[in-house]
Amino acid sequence: MPNTTVAPSTAERIRSACAHAEQSVLAMPGIDPTTVSVHHLRQCGDAVIAVPTKSMAAVLTGNSGDGGAPAVLELTDHSPLTLREPVRALVWLRGWVRSVPAQAQRALASEVAKDNPHPALLDVGHTATLLRVVINSAVVADTVGAESVCVDDLRLAEPDPFCALESAWLLHMDADHADVVSQLARHLPPSLRRGSVHPLAIDRFGLTLRIEGLDGDHDFRLPFSAPVEDIESLSRAVRTLAGCPFRNGLRRI
Repeated sequence: MPNTTVAPSTAERIRSACAHAEQSVLAMPGIDPTTVSVHHLRQCGDAVIAVPTKSMAAVLTGNSGDGGAPAVLELTDHSPLTLREPVRALVWLRGWVRSVPAQAQRALASEVAKDNPHPALLDVGHTATLLRVVINSAVVADTVGAESVCVDDLRLAEPDPFCALESAWLLHMDADHADVVSQLARHLPPSLRRGSVHPLAIDRFGLTLRIEGLDGDHDFRLPFSAPVEDIESLSRAVRTLAGCPFRNGLRRI
């Protein structure tokens, strides 16, 4: 049966974008944006971040009391490919930033490391301080537009199951399977077929192509006929879209 869902939910997209994002900054009233060395969106719905201990953000938060201070955490999801415009999505998590007691810093860092073993967590308690962002609203924006999601949906959502593998797949497709990308480009509208085509994103519902044309950049989504569940079905779905479902058997792209 045809797939009636052609893309992850907004909450899932935010979860995946936060997992992919390598850059994030914390914006607070009255001070310059603060670079965040570690960010982790927890299942409970808040975000744990690491900032320099001597930063104005850490000092201001420490002096704001139990209620915290208003803040926006901005995360940037970049394509793993070298593209003309590398940003795939921006996420804004708005809420209240609160301090974490000194005696709980290392324990919280250890909890974060179980899901996100970022080397900068080793700086916590030395040159870095952990803060918590209690999220009130979340917005994701890409070339299609901006969408918001309620906090309850964000708490219930998970990243796409192929999130951790996506970068490697996209790099492999772009570098070693130009023939498959060319076949996928046959699905593009005629007006987009003259540009340089690259795989931009892939998830269990489909894949997105980036077309770099003379008139600018365009993104075009190709949904699978049904959601995929594992690596083999993902490989088959991509090759089916490319018109060669049995090429090389069911080996990974």
